[in-house]
Amino acid sequence: MANAIYVKFDTPEELAKQAEEALETAQATGKVAKGTNEVTKFIERGDAALVVIAEDVDPAEIVAHIPVLADEKEIPYVYLPTKEQVGGAAGLTVGTASACIVDAGDAEAAVSEIVEKVAELKE
Repeated sequence: MANAIYVKFDTPEELAKQAEEALETAQATGKVAKGTNEVTKFIERGDAALVVIAEDVDPAEIVAHIPVLADEKEIPYVYLPTKEQVGGAAGLTVGTASACIVDAGDAEAAVSEIVEKVAELKE
C-alpha cells in the first residue's frame, strides 16, 4: 500500500516500536493526549513533546494537518502502522488516529532519543 498523503517520511520499525513503548510509559507515568482534536490543541499551544500518528487513517484528511502544524511549531512526530497500535499505547481499548506525549514522565530519556532520530530522518 502506498503511503497516505500526510506521511512525510518512513518510520523505521525499530523507531516505531520505541515510540510505542515511550507512549505507553508516558501514559502510565506522565500525561498523554488522545485523539486528533486534543492533539491539535496541544500542538497549537506548543505543549506536545512528541506526536504519534497512525498511518492507516481513512479519510486521510482527518490527520493531514497534524504534520504541517507540528513542523510549524517545531514539534517532532512519528508514525505507527495502525490506529489500534496508537490507541493501545495511549491506554485506550479502541484505535485512535493520533496521540501526543505532553509530560513524558519516566519516558523522558526515550522521548529525547526518539526526537534525535526523527531529526536525522527528516534531514
